[in-house]
Amino acid sequence: MLVTLNAFNVNQAQAEIKLPAIIGDNMVLQQGQKNPLWGWAEPGEKITVTVDGQSHTATADDKGKWKVTLDPLKVGGPYEITIKGKDAVTLKNVLSGEVWICSGQSNMAWTVRSSNDSDLEIMTANYPKIRLISVPQVGTQEPQDNFNGKWEPCTPETVANFSAVGYFFGRQLYKTLNVPIGLIDNAWGGSSAEAWVNRKRLEDEPAFKQMMERWEQTEKTYDHEKVVAAYNKRLDQWKTAAKKAKAAGKPAPRRPRGPRNPLTGNHRPSNIYNGVLYPTIGYGIKGVIWYQGESNASRAYQYRKLFPFMIQNWRDEWNQGDFPFYWVQLADFRSEKPVPADSDWAELREAQTMTMDALPNTGEAVILNLGEAMDIHPKNKLDVAKRLARWALAKDYGVKIVHQSPRYKSMEVKGNKAILTFDHVGGGLDLFDVNTPIGFTIAGEDKKFVNASAKIIGANKIEVWSDEVAKPASVRYGWADNPICNVQNKEGLPLTPFRTDDWTGITANNH
Repeated sequence: MLVTLNAFNVNQAQAEIKLPAIIGDNMVLQQGQKNPLWGWAEPGEKITVTVDGQSHTATADDKGKWKVTLDPLKVGGPYEITIKGKDAVTLKNVLSGEVWICSGQSNMAWTVRSSNDSDLEIMTANYPKIRLISVPQVGTQEPQDNFNGKWEPCTPETVANFSAVGYFFGRQLYKTLNVPIGLIDNAWGGSSAEAWVNRKRLEDEPAFKQMMERWEQTEKTYDHEKVVAAYNKRLDQWKTAAKKAKAAGKPAPRRPRGPRNPLTGNHRPSNIYNGVLYPTIGYGIKGVIWYQGESNASRAYQYRKLFPFMIQNWRDEWNQGDFPFYWVQLADFRSEKPVPADSDWAELREAQTMTMDALPNTGEAVILNLGEAMDIHPKNKLDVAKRLARWALAKDYGVKIVHQSPRYKSMEVKGNKAILTFDHVGGGLDLFDVNTPIGFTIAGEDKKFVNASAKIIGANKIEVWSDEVAKPASVRYGWADNPICNVQNKEGLPLTPFRTDDWTGITANNH
């Protein structure tokens, strides 16, 4: 059952000031910019907000909502913010620093408790100037104005169930910048990108017509009670079969999986936008870190449009300009394959990389060497977070540090060899573990790829060839679900997987 939190009854005979969860004790306000504060009171009630010598007034509208905008606060604190109407609320232990949203699906939601060295990480997580808040998972088509949650200082108790990538990212910023850090964790495991986007925006975009039509059909025909009844019938049959198997000394059959309601779940377009993102839109932030894509891999070509579309939607509605948006590229996963093959995960990684060209102030942390073949949730979240932090420190905080993985720039063919040139090589191209570059495949105009030999021939150049291909037409690198590859820069950032061709991929027609 969905609990609607946006219905503060301000028409009752009371004038109590109400605030959303995102605005409260222990919060961090984004330094260096004006910050909106809002809440609810009696319609027509005059509200005065004071902090650190500044004062702002607003009048609650006919629905009781009011809003003021604070002038920038000097970094640090703590501050007290007083909000007065017919009664008064004082917000305590407020800091001014850097605020980041930590968003995406399960690999962003993955907790510190479940990550590598969790015992060590948790016992040392005493950072009172890092503040954490998590948004619960509510899937709905009705925009929610509030959620159940609160800001808390980072302690061993509060960090254990917080996003590991988010925490490690924030901790790196805190240790480098020595300013307060606010982290908003709103990730939802298994979520599809379309669930994070305003529905009207999706409906108005022709590229998503087929996807939206499919969902409209589901919304018209899906009967969750009927599905649950059918499941209960299967469950009864399973119980009977399991009992018989036990009596016969045989293994029990697999228990049927319970149904999930797609209408309230994490795939329906705009469900997460309304239930999770909406109540935070407008709160002053520095930027967003994002780890998602697994759920959209079968529709990787669509993601080329959908992912930047989602980012732009957030930026438009936040009304804070082109704020930084950095994401984690999909890790290596599934079984390694000895010969070249098509891969939807490779195509999704490609779509992620293309987003850097589609929008400004974006960046990608390549983690092709941090995955686990048999686990979609690799537990090394610390190195993932460090690669995201490199982007923020270099692009937003003026730290001179190599932050971007090497990336394919151009190809020149000489005889049976392809000479590849790369950008963003940092201290130069380098190799891990093996002295020879591995992970390259090559094809002629017949589009039949074979494993290729390769050699680094300069700080930013690699020569690729195969005796089986007389005239190269395309070279690919890391083009697999779980590629075997080893090229990086001298700073240890892996070469971004790529292909030099634009031949139609296996997800091109999936909507």
